[in-house]
This record gives sequence, C-alpha cells and structure tokens, in this order.
Amino acid sequence: MGKTLVRELGRGTLSGRIVEVEAYPIGDAAGHAFRGHTPGNHSIFREHGRAYVYFIYGSCYMMNVTSERPGIGGAVLLRAVEPLEGTNLMQRRRGTARVRDLTRGPGRLASAMRIDRRLDGVDLCAPGPLWLGTAVRPVGRIGRSVRIGVTREMNRRLRLYERGNPFVSGPKRLRV
Repeated sequence: MGKTLVRELGRGTLSGRIVEVEAYPIGDAAGHAFRGHTPGNHSIFREHGRAYVYFIYGSCYMMNVTSERPGIGGAVLLRAVEPLEGTNLMQRRRGTARVRDLTRGPGRLASAMRIDRRLDGVDLCAPGPLWLGTAVRPVGRIGRSVRIGVTREMNRRLRLYERGNPFVSGPKRLRV
C-alpha cells in the first residue's frame, strides 16, 4: 500500500499510487497457487517481488505481486491505484475522460496501465517495463474487509484499502 506502480512505455510513463490490495496467502483456497503449480500460474511460485499476470473472466487481465520464496505460491492482487503520471495516456487507453474510473478495480488498472500476459514474471524490484517505486506520500488510514469476487474462503478479511480514497473499488459498504 502506498508504493508507486510504474509502467514504462516508449511514448511515456504511467504511474499510480497503490491504494487497494487483496492478499492470497499460502494455503488460501481462493488463491491461484492452492491447487499447485501449472503452466498458467508458474509466476506465482517465483520469488517475491515478481508480477503474476493472468487473464480472467474471458475479458481482462489482473496483476498480483508475488510474496513468497521460490516454489511457494502466494501473492497480493493489486486492486486499485490512484493515477499519478500519464493520465492522458490512460484515458485514451480506457476510452473515458473520468479520471476516477481509470484504475479503480483490477481489470481497469491493468487495462489503463497496459499490463498483460507479456509482463507475467517481470521483476518489479528492478528497472524495466513495470516496476514498484517508493511512496510519494504516507498512506492514510487503512480499512480492511472481505475480498471481492471470490467464492472460496470469502469471509476472510484480506482486502486492504486506503480509507476515503476515491480510487478504491468495490461496493460502498466495503469502502467505509
């Protein structure tokens, strides 16, 4: 939370402050690592600090940051960022002028920042096309709720978000 997600493109840089995440720890039945290693989830088993990017619902990409040692599956889903840089490029990519809707939700975030399967496995701690930078300001009060869109272990309060931030996604009842 609070770190900056940076996407380097040939025609500019996109960045956003991470304001909402969901955790998928070791042994979590809702996590992609739960059923073991497959060709599609290979990156979730890499060392911490890697991008795990996957296509879901037949419509969008989502991105996680791996959180464990090599061979152990665990990750944190990036659910929302507050746009900082390259907003005009994000608006063109998403087809909307409404800044609040650019990166609010994991599918929108990936679309706006041009994150797709080609970035799966990228080291987010090293310079490259996608990386995590330092926080631009301190994180406000952190809220906690159940995760969104899961059917297993759905009562676990593993969704964290910056309270009051307009770029946080999900139903209003989960944003207070």
